[in-house]
Amino acid sequence: MTLIYLSISFCIGVLLGNKFTLPVWSLALTLLPLILLIQQRHQKLIITFSLSLLALLGGIVRYQVSLPTTDESSVRFYVNQDTVAIKGIIATAPDTRDRNTQITISISDINGQLISGRILLFVPRYPEYRYGDVLQITGKLETPPVLGDFDYKGYLEGQGISSVIYYPQIEVVESGKGFKPLEWVYSLRNTLSQKMAVVLPEPQASLAQGIILGIRSDIPPSVKENFMRTGTTHVLAISGQNLSIVAGLFISTGIWLFGKKRYYYVWLALAATWGYALLTGMDAPVVRAAVMLSVFLFADLFGRQRSALPALAFAATIMVAINPLLLKDASFQLSFVAMLGLTAVAPPLQSCGRNIITSRLGEEGVLVSTLNWIIDSLAVTVGVTLVVWPIIAHYFDIFSIVSPLATLLILPALPVIIVTGALAAVLGILWTPLGQAVGWVAWLFLSYMLAVADWFASLPIAAIDLGEISPMLIWGYFALL
Repeated sequence: MTLIYLSISFCIGVLLGNKFTLPVWSLALTLLPLILLIQQRHQKLIITFSLSLLALLGGIVRYQVSLPTTDESSVRFYVNQDTVAIKGIIATAPDTRDRNTQITISISDINGQLISGRILLFVPRYPEYRYGDVLQITGKLETPPVLGDFDYKGYLEGQGISSVIYYPQIEVVESGKGFKPLEWVYSLRNTLSQKMAVVLPEPQASLAQGIILGIRSDIPPSVKENFMRTGTTHVLAISGQNLSIVAGLFISTGIWLFGKKRYYYVWLALAATWGYALLTGMDAPVVRAAVMLSVFLFADLFGRQRSALPALAFAATIMVAINPLLLKDASFQLSFVAMLGLTAVAPPLQSCGRNIITSRLGEEGVLVSTLNWIIDSLAVTVGVTLVVWPIIAHYFDIFSIVSPLATLLILPALPVIIVTGALAAVLGILWTPLGQAVGWVAWLFLSYMLAVADWFASLPIAAIDLGEISPMLIWGYFALL
């Protein structure tokens, strides 16, 4: 529990850092409670309090240190000024949307002066650019716009992006200058996307591209609307919730197939987690979620299930220490609470369901084993859903009445879609007819998912527009849960 106290204290300090400024020497104040150790009473409590105070003040100082400068060595100095000449490299795979492409640039110089930082470009869909292209850019740096209640500026800052440029002049100077392993990953992702379009019909192909690869640009607007009204949009956006549920279902399947004796289920879930992250192009939110999941899985592997929660809190704190702005990032919050659902909410549900089955049917038999797998899978789905829906409702201002049931019906198809869809694309690279044969299995589950979303979305009371939700209500819900 001490590790949890320290992690919570540090994160609270990071939040308070936005309100208070403290000098570094203030960390010495944490030594004052140690004077009470002379009494030789409640020593453990005093030490824990002193360390928690150190973590709290350390969080405040860390946030202050992380604040960017605004001198000539900073990108921010050139924002909202005249047109500038920028040289930089495409740092991630370009994100192609309906009307444009968004490109993250890691800059090397502005107007000939060496400067490091990241900016976001909005460019037409064509011509196409690739990860690792070195660009010469001419345009005007601007502050990210306000998008209603959505803190778009804060969202970009969480990714280390301080400014944007809309439709600049671009010249490709060099190509293939990115990190070679990551370049290979993005190339594989692009190849798999193209093959999915070959071995699957529409809209199943674009849905598979969104679910498996995180490429959502070709998903029809009507399909996106159905998933939004049913509160299942998270299925289309690869997130900590998806990764947690996929890993949880693979854990349940591994236990069903191999039992718990040799921990094959842990290795199966680890392979599924990082294989999924690899297919998505190793985007930062997915990698963060994969790291959290790996912490949980290794705790199970070493027989320290009770240590999973402290380890998860510590892993999240390390990420926040590296980037304090991450604490306000929606994808980070979803990843963390999804893991809370997997570690703290799902296990009691699983135990309750298994106890009911054991009391009625005993402990052995094919039927008991199958029912246990179903109970475990449903518990994972329900456990994660119970903790993520307030976060989703907070950021999207909508509550889907049908979301729990729709999610419950849709998510069991997710692992099958990921496995068969990816396999169909890989086999399609080797021989298209073979990929199409496996693609029929993926098509069946993709069509089922589309049908469920369409039917629930057609209900008159599918969703309610909530408007702004008070954070106190969300905290109250979590406390009750």
